[in-house]
Amino acid sequence: HYPLRRQRQMCIRDSLERHGKSDLEHLVFSDEKLFRMEESLNHQNTRIYSLALEDIPEHLRTVQRFQNSGTVMVWCAISKKGKFPMVFVDKGAKINAAYYIEHILESVLKVHGEAMYPNREWIFQQDSAPAHKAKTTQEWCRANLSDFIPESLWPPSSPDLNPLDYSIWSILEAKVNAQRHYTIESLKASLLNE
Repeated sequence: HYPLRRQRQMCIRDSLERHGKSDLEHLVFSDEKLFRMEESLNHQNTRIYSLALEDIPEHLRTVQRFQNSGTVMVWCAISKKGKFPMVFVDKGAKINAAYYIEHILESVLKVHGEAMYPNREWIFQQDSAPAHKAKTTQEWCRANLSDFIPESLWPPSSPDLNPLDYSIWSILEAKVNAQRHYTIESLKASLLNE
């Protein structure tokens, strides 16, 4: 994995030279995550001690799994100044560059980014998902945003650089999926509430 490691180091060095530590105030991080209606359980972090299995209440020792459990794809962006509205991706929608630009970048990111940063001094960061690194998306960002980290500068395989990946998604998932949701609307309401 040496070439990947070397590529990551070069991208991080270039980003630090371009943005430095002072730009943390102006960075807007974004990401997508798929949430399931079913209850989640992390066997590594959830421990229940008992002398006998029968002493543990049924709802604590069993997590049901269902075939074809409903899911919802969520896009979110955050910055030091606050959070952007969540976007629920339409069921069955293919997240290609056209969908991403129209339903997320133009209607949510740009509008709320300009409201949050009226002086237009903000830097947009996204990962290297196909819709993000598409030529049309990169051109749209260049033409419509005050600044953004282009796909060429984003280090590959770097979830540790985005707070949504290394912190927020897992906390949100733990809270939202502490119990099973029976409808997509219930899942969406819980996501918005949390």
